[in-house]
Amino acid sequence: MIRAHAESTHQTPPAVPRKSAGQTLAGRAVAVTATAVLALTAGLLSPLPPAAADDPPPVADHCGDNCLDILPPGNNGSATLVEILANRALGTQPKHADDQLAPYDALASGYGSLTDDKLSDFFQDASFGVPEDQVASVISPREDVTITRDKKTGVPHIKGTTRYGTEFGAGYAAGQDRLWLIDLFRHVGRGELTPFAGGAEANQGLEQQFWPEAPYTEEDLEAQVAYIRDHGGERGRQAMADAQAYIDGLNAYRVKAKKSRTFPGEYVLTGKIGAVTNIGEIEPFKLTDLIALASVVGGLFGNGGGGEVEAALSLLAAQQKYGVEKGTEIWEGFRGREDPETVLTVTDGTSFPYAGKPERARGQALPDKGSVTREQVVYDRTGSAAQKNPAKDPVKAPAELKPLQGMYDDGVLPADLFSSDRGMSNALVVSGEHTASGHPVAVFGPQTGYFAPQLLMMQELQGPGISARGVSFAGVGMYVQLGRGQDYSWSATSAGQDITDTYAVELCSPDGSAPGKDAVHYRFRGECLPMEKLEKTNAWKPSLADSTAKGSYRLQVYRTKLGIVTHRATVDGTPVAYTQLRSTYGHEADSIIGFQMLNDPGQVTDVASFQEAAQHINYAFNWFYADSRDTAYYNSGGNPVRAEGVDPALPVRGEPEYEWQGYDPATHTSDQTPPAEHPQSVNQDYYISWNNKQAKGYSAANFSHGAVHRGDLLDGRVKKLVETGSVTRASLTRAMAEAGVTDLRGEQVLPELLKLLGGGDSPETTKAVQQLRAWQAAGSQRNQSAAGSKTYAHADAVRIMDAWWPKLVRASFEPGLGEELYTALTGELTVDEAPSAGHGPTGSHAGSAFQNGWWGYVDKDLRRVLDEPVEGGPGIAYCGEGDREACRKVLLTTLAEAAATPAEEVYPGDDTCEAGDQWCADSIVQRAVGGLTHKNIQWQNRPTYQQVVEFPSHR
Repeated sequence: MIRAHAESTHQTPPAVPRKSAGQTLAGRAVAVTATAVLALTAGLLSPLPPAAADDPPPVADHCGDNCLDILPPGNNGSATLVEILANRALGTQPKHADDQLAPYDALASGYGSLTDDKLSDFFQDASFGVPEDQVASVISPREDVTITRDKKTGVPHIKGTTRYGTEFGAGYAAGQDRLWLIDLFRHVGRGELTPFAGGAEANQGLEQQFWPEAPYTEEDLEAQVAYIRDHGGERGRQAMADAQAYIDGLNAYRVKAKKSRTFPGEYVLTGKIGAVTNIGEIEPFKLTDLIALASVVGGLFGNGGGGEVEAALSLLAAQQKYGVEKGTEIWEGFRGREDPETVLTVTDGTSFPYAGKPERARGQALPDKGSVTREQVVYDRTGSAAQKNPAKDPVKAPAELKPLQGMYDDGVLPADLFSSDRGMSNALVVSGEHTASGHPVAVFGPQTGYFAPQLLMMQELQGPGISARGVSFAGVGMYVQLGRGQDYSWSATSAGQDITDTYAVELCSPDGSAPGKDAVHYRFRGECLPMEKLEKTNAWKPSLADSTAKGSYRLQVYRTKLGIVTHRATVDGTPVAYTQLRSTYGHEADSIIGFQMLNDPGQVTDVASFQEAAQHINYAFNWFYADSRDTAYYNSGGNPVRAEGVDPALPVRGEPEYEWQGYDPATHTSDQTPPAEHPQSVNQDYYISWNNKQAKGYSAANFSHGAVHRGDLLDGRVKKLVETGSVTRASLTRAMAEAGVTDLRGEQVLPELLKLLGGGDSPETTKAVQQLRAWQAAGSQRNQSAAGSKTYAHADAVRIMDAWWPKLVRASFEPGLGEELYTALTGELTVDEAPSAGHGPTGSHAGSAFQNGWWGYVDKDLRRVLDEPVEGGPGIAYCGEGDREACRKVLLTTLAEAAATPAEEVYPGDDTCEAGDQWCADSIVQRAVGGLTHKNIQWQNRPTYQQVVEFPSHR
């Protein structure tokens, strides 16, 4: 085996201080001739790699053959222009670009007969090091580091004899595997996507959504680097030294790739570098780029809360419908902050009170009816930016590049990437008390969407004070963020607890005159202060990849001491600006210290030291841990300590008595809840998490934690396994995989629907009921009838359910709620999130499904109609106004409509699928962020990167 030495050289200093109250704790198919592809190979050959450094001594690997993982489509996320052309013309793939896609896909059909011996058919070996007969290449970009790649997957195994060399190698390998993606996302983080990738409408929409969430000047980014270095103790200084070494390695590869013409072909296609002349530049990377990248990661996966203005509007609609007292009660029922029927991660009854509804709310700032306007962000549009349908102006392209023209005309990323609840990922962890081996078993990982190249990158890091293997988000891979150490493994799910609040700051005029809603001064702690205007002018021109015509606009936001202005309104007749204050704003990368600790074998030695490391992460995540002896759970996040009586679900007045305790606007810090108040547990019988509620008392930050949650799909299965005992890696993986192809509505709500229906009232509805019963009895799955068939078993029942669900929800609830309140509540929580729901928050072909929807509302409502026990909820039966026969008529009427809806309407088709193709409509597509495309695969609701682990020994 080729191994590396890992040595702990650090004590455990304090986290970056945040004024915590206790300890401080993100195909187009084209035709082109092979001759045209080969014509571009001249001058694009790779140079010989430099000589390798001597191998460091080996490290201990206590997992043996019991650690497995997978990350589709493949580890290689970089393709030259020639390789992109070959992919589009001939369907070929660069080595290791898609070799993890087929085994990932195969699990959906193969899990039923899964045994421990067969796990390697669906997952890759995640052992440390590379067997000598499996070494594909070894390079040494510096004399103190080697990068070894294995033959099977091409994962970089980075081993350094110095700390700097190790991190330099990590940056260098990141450049090899994800250079284009890293460059793309640093521009997203800086709000500069359109100048970099083109003015496609989706690119415009994405930067207009993200930049107002994390608008920073270069000075702001530099201040965040300095804060970590100056306030994080020895670990903070080491973290910034590691980050600089990583940047140095990334830049070293950037320079080498440019000189050798082995850089990603997207730089040519977007006009950055000439295909023939090689004239142009890949901009150097710097430390502040890492802060921008971290803000993207945090915004996608580690945020929580917000949306208080929209919540206020839905509350007002409920009060308008029912009166203040009754309307508030019904709204709270739908809000479900503490639904007693929702699935939990911590199941022993321990309560962790946080962000709950106060007995007597103080300082609420509900807007006057009709007064709310969203803050304008885009100004001074020119050219295509001013057009409703942006014009195309294709550039003149060489004949051999014509097949790639316009490949980014629809944007490089979805326009709504940051617009909806992106909390994803799941975890299944079983205590050794209930396993066959007596050692804990874990199957866990993050759902980060499906992209090509993938947002995550696999790597192994071995060096002084670092010993880990797993994945990191591309561009911030100084440390493994999710993976395994020498004798332990860890993973996370997005927690989404409320770390973001909305303040209503009173507007004012410096001269004392009455302000209007458009005023740019506000009151803060007795002073009338000017808002800080942050601006960014973005301009673009057409390229070969993006034909969008020349255009530009100016992005503008106002920043106050209490956050970014999002809306304007009047409150009791007084003009206010609503501002959003996030506890991680200005501290996007502080979590680097926690990740550093997780990679340090001298720090993490047991569950207590793991939880200590997780406490240093300010992103809102649920962390899970397993070694050979113990399991553990800890919820991380920068939870602010709120003033007494403040309701975090609604806007509050921007006055000193309602501010976060200890809040300092100069450093964006405040008191934060101590670690003991965060949900946590050790050696519970089992843990499950699928972005569900963490524990009793830990108030839901949105409307989604109801009586039916996709976490139920895991909880029921794992509970049965534990009751039976002798859980294995294979049996736990089967539970995950089965849940991953199951329709939540079919398993959890359809039984009540069928109970109320009984039978049909016509030949059509009778047949539909029979089909639904058969599907439900067979497990309510959305899976192929056989591997590769691309046809669902019970296809008609699935079609009926997809067509029926939105119809039955509207027909059941809208008559009683009224159009205005129904619209407001469906704005808070989407009705459905089926795999094919391209209109829903997941977008189409995204894999993740059934996170947000009205299944819990429907389930409670049906049980009320059936006169069965119900805890929580609005307290009113809506279907048929609570009358059983009237409700049955509603369901039968909508079922008849659904049964008559042809597949072509239910699955209307898109660039990937023909109308009516049900399997294809559900299927997962690796969204082409780069130039490569991949085949679509069977729908699975499972982590993108996934580990299967069972440690048999410990240090």
